[in-house]
Amino acid sequence: MNTPSLTVAIYSRVSTDKQDATNQLAQLRDFAAKQRWAIHAEYVDEAVSGTKAGANRAAFSRMMQDASQRKFDLLLFWSLDRLSREGVGATLDYLNRLSSWGVAFRSFSEPYLDSLGVFKDAVLAILACIAKQERIRISERTKAGLDRARRQGKRLGRPSVEPAMVEQIRSMRTGGATIRQISKACGVSTGLVFRYSSPNQPTTSI
Repeated sequence: MNTPSLTVAIYSRVSTDKQDATNQLAQLRDFAAKQRWAIHAEYVDEAVSGTKAGANRAAFSRMMQDASQRKFDLLLFWSLDRLSREGVGATLDYLNRLSSWGVAFRSFSEPYLDSLGVFKDAVLAILACIAKQERIRISERTKAGLDRARRQGKRLGRPSVEPAMVEQIRSMRTGGATIRQISKACGVSTGLVFRYSSPNQPTTSI
């Protein structure tokens, strides 16, 4: 009888409280058993959003920590969007980090996402191209938004403060006025008052 050839970790994520990980886990366990893989641990995040990096994904963080210490040989997950929904770039980074630690990965519902298979390099190359296009699109949208704001006459960047206003802020602060009082009197944000209350800040406009 063959002995388990790999030690695997199972990761499962469900994104709403109307779902549970039971079905995912059952099929992932069954798949691992058929491959004669020994399961090191199961990492499950429930009722969380995967769209923000590390957003309440405690199990995911533990899994990555254990992977970095090579506590298992392969990570098995249901599908790529169950692993992460942070975008192609972030997801690709996770896969590359796993590979750099010597940990393989396998998607149950996407057999081509198998770093033990012959298509590993091709799949990662495709994901890298998609991630690059994603970054370009984000950059283009950001640039378009800034251009539109400029055309509408909006001022971008930090608000400027004239030297006379800086001196007034410092004078009032020295005289005992609170940051909130100065903010109201000068018509500027409390953040600007706090920044220019310090004598180390330049008095020239920014």
